[in-house]
Amino acid sequence: MFLKAPLLLGLIALGPHVCRSNFVDISKSTTFFAMCVEFAMFQFNEAHQDEYAYKLLWVGRSQRKRWTMTFLMDLEMGRTICKKYDEDIENCPLQEGPDEKKVDCTFVVDARPWFSEFTLLNSTCVQK
Repeated sequence: MFLKAPLLLGLIALGPHVCRSNFVDISKSTTFFAMCVEFAMFQFNEAHQDEYAYKLLWVGRSQRKRWTMTFLMDLEMGRTICKKYDEDIENCPLQEGPDEKKVDCTFVVDARPWFSEFTLLNSTCVQK
């Protein structure tokens, strides 16, 4: 019983430092981050009411939550002339003129890449 008390006190003292779950900057070229960007883009296109696909234009913030595989990203996307289910959307030109649309989104994705499992935890998008 007395041996457990110092352990408990140690966990209480170290807990806030060890359990901090702040996001930290990571490289945009990290493999798991790139997989999460692709997943977020797919989820956006699936959920978006528009019949046209959006493609990635720019990656802003690229972060990972400490000690986890949860990724935070800011993405700018543009509306293409291709439909959602067309192939090779990455090479599809952007719409121009009155149909041109761009959107800025922040996504939080939890990844279990070794099981090919990804979960969109949060998404917030604003039309530009």
